[in-house]
Amino acid sequence: MFITRLFTLYPEMFPGPLSEGLFAKAIENKLWKLENIDIRKYSSDKNLKVDDTPYGGGSGMLIKPDVIGSALDNNVVKGEKVIFLTPRGKIFNQKIAKELSSEKVVNIICGRFEGIDQRVIETRNIEEYSIGDFILSGGETAAFVFIDAILRLLPGVLGNENSTKEESFENGLLEYPQYTKPQIWEEKEVPNVLLSGDHAKIKHWRLSQSEAITRDRRPDLWQKYNKKN
Repeated sequence: MFITRLFTLYPEMFPGPLSEGLFAKAIENKLWKLENIDIRKYSSDKNLKVDDTPYGGGSGMLIKPDVIGSALDNNVVKGEKVIFLTPRGKIFNQKIAKELSSEKVVNIICGRFEGIDQRVIETRNIEEYSIGDFILSGGETAAFVFIDAILRLLPGVLGNENSTKEESFENGLLEYPQYTKPQIWEEKEVPNVLLSGDHAKIKHWRLSQSEAITRDRRPDLWQKYNKKN
C-alpha cells in the first residue's frame, strides 16, 4: 500500500477531489492510504500559534521550526521521503512522479505564509519541489496535483496499465491528437490514416504529430528530444 502523509494547517481540505473516481477505488482496494497531520496540533503556544515574523525583516510570516519539526518527528519514520511544495523547488515532472510512485510512503508539507524555517529543511533532509512558475495561496492546492500525478502510476490504479505508456512526456514528446466516434462531426472528419487499419502507418502518423506539436508548443522539450534521439 502506498501512503501519502500530508502536513497541513487545513486538514479539512483533504481528501477533497482525491476521494472521487479512480482514487476512491484505490482507497477501497487498499492500494493507497491518505493520512492528514494537522500542523497546528504541534504548537506549544496556548493559542496554537504556528507562525512568526522572519529575522532580517520583510513581509509575511514563517511557520516556526519547532512546530513543523515536532510534527515531522512525531510522524515520519527514518528513511521516508519528505517533500516540501514551494515555488523555489525543483520543477516537478513525470520522471519524478514515477520515482516517487515506487516509494512506500511520501510525506508532503503544505506550506503557508512565506514558507517554513530553512533550518527544518536542512536538518530533516527535506526535498523541495514546485509544480510550476506561479504562486498559489498555499501548498494544499499544489498537493492535489502532486498526489494525482503519482497515484495514477501505482499498479492497479488505472484500469488499463498500458494507457500511461502513450501519454504526454512518456517518450519526451507531447501526446498526438485523439479522435473517437462519430466519424464526421460538424463537417470535420477523422484523419483517414486512423481508419486505414495499417498499424505501421498509424504509429508513424502519431509520432509525426507528437513531434510537430512538441516542436511548436514546447521548444524546451523538443530540444531535449533531439539531443536524446
